[in-house]
Amino acid sequence: MTRMKPHEVQFTHIFRALRHRNFRLFSTGQLISMIGTWLQIVAVSWLVYRLTNSAFLLGCVGFALNFPAFISSPLAGIVADRFDRRRILIWVQALSMAQALVMTVLIFMGMIQIWHIMVLCVLLGSLNAFELTVRQSFLNDMIDDKNDLGNAIALNSSIFNASRLVGPALAGMLIAAFGEGVCFLLNAISFLPVLGALFLMRM
Repeated sequence: MTRMKPHEVQFTHIFRALRHRNFRLFSTGQLISMIGTWLQIVAVSWLVYRLTNSAFLLGCVGFALNFPAFISSPLAGIVADRFDRRRILIWVQALSMAQALVMTVLIFMGMIQIWHIMVLCVLLGSLNAFELTVRQSFLNDMIDDKNDLGNAIALNSSIFNASRLVGPALAGMLIAAFGEGVCFLLNAISFLPVLGALFLMRM
């Protein structure tokens, strides 16, 4: 019987939550989806400032993305406790993908206006509030051994931070090379892996 070296034991311990199939599937899809989300966040800010040259409207868009969380989060908590969390996440991810596709079409057709962006940002902010709340509760459903739950929460936070590092840098390069529309398109595509992961899970 071969013994594991100390550094191998430590590495396995850090990523032990990934031994759970459902969490492994979700984490892979979530990483790709979160990078896409950051592509859109950066692209929408650049788009608003390019269209309006207004710092005030840029701030309004940021507000539109974030203020729905104050209204929707308590409701999202109730929904997460009473209904199938996986099904809720599937709907939220599908609607977020639809939002990104609408933005993509409007941009490529040259029809995008500031009020389109405001309305779609409010919608996305509401969806994000549900996604964040339900996802945190759903972690408990994906982990069979509750001793690994703390590690799953830590890895979930690491995914968010890693996407926040990669996403904006990638968005800057894509905007410079192809424009904002490509970022929205890639964001829409990035929802497919997490939707696939949710459908493949065995609860």
